[in-house]
Amino acid sequence: MSNQAFLLDDGLPAGTAPGDVVVLDGAEGHHAVTVKRVRTGEAIDLLDGRGTRAGCTVQSTGKACLTARVDRITHDPAPALRLVLVQALAKGDRDLQAVEAAVELGVDEVIPWQADRSVVRWPEAKAEKGRAKWAATVRAAVKQSRRTRLPEVHGVLTTGQLAARLDRAAGEGARQLPLILHEQATEPLSAVVRDFLHDGGSGAGTAGQDAGVPAILLIVGPEGGIADPEVERLAAAGARTALLGHHVLRASTAGPAALVLARHLAGLLDA
Repeated sequence: MSNQAFLLDDGLPAGTAPGDVVVLDGAEGHHAVTVKRVRTGEAIDLLDGRGTRAGCTVQSTGKACLTARVDRITHDPAPALRLVLVQALAKGDRDLQAVEAAVELGVDEVIPWQADRSVVRWPEAKAEKGRAKWAATVRAAVKQSRRTRLPEVHGVLTTGQLAARLDRAAGEGARQLPLILHEQATEPLSAVVRDFLHDGGSGAGTAGQDAGVPAILLIVGPEGGIADPEVERLAAAGARTALLGHHVLRASTAGPAALVLARHLAGLLDA
């Protein structure tokens, strides 16, 4: 059985090595001791959210903190291909369900999208609260799946802002493949992704993120689908439509399903 995992907000202290003792306190320490009931002698993993995992043995616990001896430190390499979920806001927490599953399945970034047909709305006054809720879901999914890298959750974008982001990244020479999952598309998702990967990712990560790393952006619409003018606006910014099978998937399942397929084609499921 794998160890319980906890995130260190400030990462491991510089120069931490096996045999050193580290402290887990704050909200995460309280969660570990009070909610997860971690006890002295238990093996746990401490994650820095940037690829480092410290396998530790708990030395002592307090009311809201613990100390642990570092037994080993491992580092996961940065991804050679970034997978980004652009998830339209959806009712019934189906958007959060999609985000949670995508994190467990290996997504690298999450972008909330205020699509024209989204029933759920994030007005400016509530946008940060909504983003924080998504970030908390991502954080919990990282710990549940024992991932070492914490995906970034961006601020919510309108369709115009999303298109501008794609335009800006393309102008900066980004090797990216923005894909609109659309039931009326004629090209299968698998074929489009294969072509992109065969070309070495002819398009790098999203603007400001790991320049030089190819990225695939999976754009998922809300329950009512993506409006035609939105498809046209995003296509003008370089996005392509792709068909994910002939069944119509819910907003909560389309993104994770596409993510698994993209990771399989990229050989990441065996990594």
